[in-house]
Amino acid sequence: MEPAPAKAKPQGRLLVSTPLDAKDELEERLERCVGIIQSLTNGLSEREANDALTANVCKGQQQHEEVCLGLFTLVLTEPTQAQRCYRDLTLVNRDGMNVVLVKINQILMEKFLKLQDVPRTQLVWLVRELVKSGVMGADGVVMTLLKQIAGGDISTKNLWLAESVLDILLEQKEWVLKSGMLIAMSVYTYLRLIVDHGTPNLLQLRQKEVDFCISMLREKFMECLIIGRDLVRLLQNVARIPEMELLWRDLLHNPQVLSPQFTGVLQLLTARTSRKFLACRLTPDMETKLLFMTSRVRFGQQKRYQDWFQRQYLSTAESQSLRCDLIRYICGVVHPSNEVLSSDILPRWAIIGWLLTTCTSNVAASNAKLALFYDWLFFNPEKDSIMNIEPAILVMHHSMKPHPAITATLLDFMCRIIPHFFPPLESQVRQGVFNSLTFIMEKRVLAHLAPLFDNPKLDRELRSMLRERFPEFCSSPSPPTEVKMEEAVSLDMDNHVLDKDEGCYDNTEAAFSDDEEEVNNKGKKREFRFHPIKEAVMEEPADITPWLDQLDDTMKEKVLQLQKTSDTETQCEVMQEIVDLILEEDFDTEQMSALASCLSELFKDHFRGDVLPEEITEENLVTMQEDNSGFSVLLDMLAELYQKQPKIGYHLLYYLKASKAANGKMMLYESFAQATALGDLHTCLMMDMKACQEDDVRLLCYLTPSIYSEFPDETLRSGELLNMIVAVIDSTQLQELMCHVMMGTLVMFRKDSVLNILIQSLDWETFEQYSTWQLFLAHSIPLETIIPILQHLKYKEHPEALSCLLLQLRREKPSEEMVKMVLSRPCHPEDQFTTSVLRHWAVKHDDTLGEHVKAQLIKNNNQPRKRQSLRSSSSKLAQLTLEQILEHMDNLRLSLSNSKNNFFTQTPILQALQHVQASCDEAHKMRFSDLFALAEEYEDSQSKPPKSRRKAPASSPRSRKGVAPPTNNEEESASSSASEEEDSKPKAPKRKRKGSSAVGSDSD
Repeated sequence: MEPAPAKAKPQGRLLVSTPLDAKDELEERLERCVGIIQSLTNGLSEREANDALTANVCKGQQQHEEVCLGLFTLVLTEPTQAQRCYRDLTLVNRDGMNVVLVKINQILMEKFLKLQDVPRTQLVWLVRELVKSGVMGADGVVMTLLKQIAGGDISTKNLWLAESVLDILLEQKEWVLKSGMLIAMSVYTYLRLIVDHGTPNLLQLRQKEVDFCISMLREKFMECLIIGRDLVRLLQNVARIPEMELLWRDLLHNPQVLSPQFTGVLQLLTARTSRKFLACRLTPDMETKLLFMTSRVRFGQQKRYQDWFQRQYLSTAESQSLRCDLIRYICGVVHPSNEVLSSDILPRWAIIGWLLTTCTSNVAASNAKLALFYDWLFFNPEKDSIMNIEPAILVMHHSMKPHPAITATLLDFMCRIIPHFFPPLESQVRQGVFNSLTFIMEKRVLAHLAPLFDNPKLDRELRSMLRERFPEFCSSPSPPTEVKMEEAVSLDMDNHVLDKDEGCYDNTEAAFSDDEEEVNNKGKKREFRFHPIKEAVMEEPADITPWLDQLDDTMKEKVLQLQKTSDTETQCEVMQEIVDLILEEDFDTEQMSALASCLSELFKDHFRGDVLPEEITEENLVTMQEDNSGFSVLLDMLAELYQKQPKIGYHLLYYLKASKAANGKMMLYESFAQATALGDLHTCLMMDMKACQEDDVRLLCYLTPSIYSEFPDETLRSGELLNMIVAVIDSTQLQELMCHVMMGTLVMFRKDSVLNILIQSLDWETFEQYSTWQLFLAHSIPLETIIPILQHLKYKEHPEALSCLLLQLRREKPSEEMVKMVLSRPCHPEDQFTTSVLRHWAVKHDDTLGEHVKAQLIKNNNQPRKRQSLRSSSSKLAQLTLEQILEHMDNLRLSLSNSKNNFFTQTPILQALQHVQASCDEAHKMRFSDLFALAEEYEDSQSKPPKSRRKAPASSPRSRKGVAPPTNNEEESASSSASEEEDSKPKAPKRKRKGSSAVGSDSD
């Protein structure tokens, strides 16, 4: 009996196998299911067979699964019977084809490469039939099938699969249009595949792919918009195809044609591409191999794995295009855990370095570099991850010794991509790269960038370009300590690098921090720690020689004079003479950049200590009229200086606020911002305030009132500036800002944007949130404006906002909107927010609360599942259910059970409960029996003589006032004790408050 399986094994009809392979468990199980089908239907007619299968399916879940999988396997292995088996499958299936869909996904993800030709063809046929039948979940199977189409592969099998899936999408277009994710995924896939299908024999297939992508992008652009910035990258690669070129022009110059909600290409470029899109261009096998290398292979032992991957996927000319997909996947999807990062596992930068060094095509190499830096171009620290930009900087850093040419070509690419990526957005790209480098240093991915940017191994031209583009990152700290630090980082293979949220990058600086200096320079950046050493380095006069030769003789003489003198007064006089030269009609503007570089070097010390703006230059700027030609020349000069020394921006703001000569001239800053390379007031202002925040917190607080009052549209529309402020201020500075608000000299919130800003603040640190709420409460904005924020608050995640709202709501008289929002919160045993607010209102404002609760009960009883929209400022919908209200009311009843409060004896509440009880089901009556018992007592009392029901007149608030005095003392005492309790609770730390609420819950 033993040899039989060995003989039968090679005859399996599903998977390719050799005599040495063990029998596949999945194939074995499917064959057993086929045997069950055959035993049930042997010798029966079609109708009898169908009845037999149906009867067997009804016996239980296991029989149902066996029959479905048996028919599914026959579809794959018996093409002649496929149509009949699929029909039987649709008739006997009881779970909406779920068992079949799960099995198809399993085969696609685990066994697709091993499938024999017939089952592979039949599997695609079956997917087509499932799509035709509109089976729910078929879109997920199609997306898994799309993943199996390999990029950079023009083998017959891969081309057949690409065309077969495309035919399904084209034939069932109406079905495709119902799934936004399928639209986006298929467009992403075929835009990428078009690049591989450029040879003459594939032009017909390419045309079908182009037509499909154009159709989807023009008809369903907003669905495609969710792809994010990588959609632009893929469109760039195919933009020379005539039909694509028309779409590309519309994307850049006429975005409204594609969709009224689409504002332009910048909207796409600032949106990070989701991992699911980056992952969909790698087959499951590629993905498994890459994940294995980045999680199991030790650094130094990777060559055999890389060679295997190279042979399998990167050996042909057309496979070079796959490198971009691999790099984007590694940057955007492979984010190793801290445990892996601190081990000797192969790092991501090493794999990317291997992919770059083995690239054989110039076009592919250029595209690979763009893929590596793509997230840098529009990097936003608030939205993007440090893990997306970390590989590029580490590739450059670690390649400097073994492969300096790789580092040089990447640095050169980084510099040149800024003006050439898309000239109209040059300022945004520059800002994105600047943000990336700043964030890299903040997170201590590298301790300093100067050893990389100013390395002797780089040629002089490249170093000069780097100094010009990134002067703020080229100033080297103390050479001795820096050499040690970089060697330590190199030996450690950057295993100290952690995820962006862990905040553990600072360990590399532990040995060099100076506690005393940190205390004296609170809020300042790292350069202050090396201040004495830097002073010695900065004194080298040769720094300006590269630019002196570009100046004319008169200007050169003045600059040299400025260099020689150290007296501030003399410097000011010489500076005035230089300004006069600039304002002369024959001033050659081509030497402006060189002059700015000279001044930036000479005055570098002025930007490291206390604030010292260049008084003479700016005073001339202020006293000029805007229509004077000299005004624009000076602006251009300041803009050039700003490129060399970004701290000029907030120095100018300080001067315009502090100087009497500049009184009322703050709007000159707007002209300055528009003259800079950034060209945008908002971006420039945010950059300057960020620089100010890092250098001098006191100055930031000093500038805040002016910035908010002079530029309200830039400061009040988002929480960016507010976050900068609350992230660094202390309690004294917070109190000063609140005083400014109370005196009317500072407005930090306005009604139309305050809700959005408070929602943004929910992700900030605890002190930042409390500061934000204190500043908000200092304004006189009605609480109803921001009450919809309750929909966003979760009791475990947002205790800061909840405690501030709790204190504010106890001071308010309940309105209908407030009661609805409070009742809309989900019920949870540990969340006491709703109960505590309702209890306080029940003591202080029982009549008003009773009427509002009655209204909500009756409204939700009549229309229990109706979704009620929030006010327009909220981004969510309140879904208040009857069960939710009853649960809150029951919690309130328990809370009031030990007090003498009469809230649940009010006629409106009892009438509402009676109304609800009459129409609700038995389950609710049992669950809230104690609550409905109150309504039953009320119903009984209605049949008694009026004298036995003294509270009857309380049905109206007006008549209730006459009955209130007899119980007034009791209510006052209850209210005062409740008030004291409410006052004490929020002051306790949040963990203690949660503990006390839990105890209260147990006692109830």
